Amino acid sequence: MFDTIFPADSVEFCPHPDATNIFVCGTYHLIESEEAVRTGPQKRNGQCLVFRCQYDLDDIAQSSFEKIQTIDYPALPDMKWCHRSAASKATLGVANSEGGIHLLEWDSKESRLEETARKRIVGSPETLCLSLDWSNRRNPTSDLGKLVVSCSDGDLVLLHPTTSSIVVTDKWTAHEYEPWIAAWNYWNTNTIYSGGDDFKLKGWDIRTDLRDPMFVNKRFDAGITTIQSHPYIEHLLAVGSYDSSVKLFDMRNPLQPLSQTKIGGGAWRVKWHPSATRKSDLLVACMHDGFKVLRFNELAIETLEDMSSPLPASIVQRFDEHQSLAYGVDWSFAPSSNDQKTAIASCSFYDHKLHFWSG
Repeated sequence: MFDTIFPADSVEFCPHPDATNIFVCGTYHLIESEEAVRTGPQKRNGQCLVFRCQYDLDDIAQSSFEKIQTIDYPALPDMKWCHRSAASKATLGVANSEGGIHLLEWDSKESRLEETARKRIVGSPETLCLSLDWSNRRNPTSDLGKLVVSCSDGDLVLLHPTTSSIVVTDKWTAHEYEPWIAAWNYWNTNTIYSGGDDFKLKGWDIRTDLRDPMFVNKRFDAGITTIQSHPYIEHLLAVGSYDSSVKLFDMRNPLQPLSQTKIGGGAWRVKWHPSATRKSDLLVACMHDGFKVLRFNELAIETLEDMSSPLPASIVQRFDEHQSLAYGVDWSFAPSSNDQKTAIASCSFYDHKLHFWSG
């Protein structure tokens, strides 16, 4: 266990083949003082903590991880690594609480992240960048693809990043209340999905003028917090909500879920397993009920054309060592000799804990 000092809310393992032993943890601290309340806006600070790990999946107790770098920022609601080709440098995108996006490259010789670009993408410093996602998960290239960012004022922002610059290419009002999440369709990167505190799941075609969504699903009982397109199964989308459920959708029919699994706490993050051999496994941060690994029926999720096919999910593992809101979690991308176990890092908010385990 590691004490992150500030409340922790995001964990991301590096997918680059030369840096799969590196992961980052983002923190989020609201500065509470009478002066801040009087003068506003509220101030938040945070850090990007960089870790190097060594692990033994057969005996996780023998594994270890160490913090090798601390980078001070405003509070960090989200971070994501770009999936780039092996010949390119690993690149991290960071979203901050003052409307800014940062790009950092991994320097393997110096074993540290170096910032290469930053940009405030909103007008007001009171507007937070809540989430971000890269478009090139399934097709890593030497360039950076596209970025989508959701902001607390209800907007989505489309960015064209390079290693030294960030250009805003489009911005539109997407939700009435906070859009907690925006995510690409990894199979069709003209399509973006978003979800927010207005209880709505929406789809967007970036080739249009973006005033009207492709669809709006209003059949949620609480705010939508997390979305991830499946990297190995086309059309399959996992969606989590404050209503303590994870729903799977065939996005050819985005108004009717294939399945709904109650997870015991609001779903803050969902992460499909990075290996094709475990494509039926979904890692979930369950906020008030720890972290869980869900396993769906593999045949059912591979044959989505059979819309009557049930998609039962079983909880094959849970991790309950955190004593506070379970927020950040991720699988390691390191190849494993034992496909039944993968290294996992998780973090929680008020107790500011980071744990390293396997599942």
